[in-house]
Amino acid sequence: MRAAEGGAEKSRYVQKTFSEIAPRYDLLNHLLSLNIDRAWRRKAIASLRVDRKPSGIYLDLCAGTLDVSAMIAGSHPAARVIGADFAEPMLRAGTAKIAGRSVNPVTADALRLPVRSSSMAGAIVAFGIRNVADLDAGLREVHRVLEPGGRFVILEFSTPRSSIINGAYQLYFNHVLPMIGGLISGHRTAYRYLPKSVANFPSTDELASRMRAAQFANVKWSSLTLGIAAIHIGERAA
Repeated sequence: MRAAEGGAEKSRYVQKTFSEIAPRYDLLNHLLSLNIDRAWRRKAIASLRVDRKPSGIYLDLCAGTLDVSAMIAGSHPAARVIGADFAEPMLRAGTAKIAGRSVNPVTADALRLPVRSSSMAGAIVAFGIRNVADLDAGLREVHRVLEPGGRFVILEFSTPRSSIINGAYQLYFNHVLPMIGGLISGHRTAYRYLPKSVANFPSTDELASRMRAAQFANVKWSSLTLGIAAIHIGERAA
């Protein structure tokens, strides 16, 4: 699937496909991850360290149905959150989650954020950075909008290093998940794109290197659930 490799074709495919699967997106996320995705998101949000600037403005990049935005605003009511995604139906599908919370959904491309430079206290992206058409440009754009000392947290799928675990993971990811996802979502290709996009995404070490190349400082990462996912953290130098 060429759309998983990057560029304009990827951008068009991702925007169209995620708009189409928005109504069933949350259900499938929790079902296909056996609900582990909720714990992963909580750990990623904890890594953002909103408590360092509890009244700051935070960017939820590739925000989808606003799970992360709602969680940040719910646990840190003094913070303001901008939930940016270029698939507007995804944002609409999550509006009930942010009722009464300080979250502003914005339809925007991750490569051209309508946000002032050095204005965000922190930024986070959960399972969306691999869908950006140009990863390096996306990293630079996040660096641009962060204020000095601001932290960027990436939660993304990764490939387990154990051959035994990876074998079982690949069987599920490449065969079981696309079959269930296709049946429930009614979308023929969306859940075949997922494993392809992960396969084309940089390794954990390479992603850390590319964050450093985009001028992030203090870059580190940690694995989650036997290496199925990983959290990367970087900061804009103060």
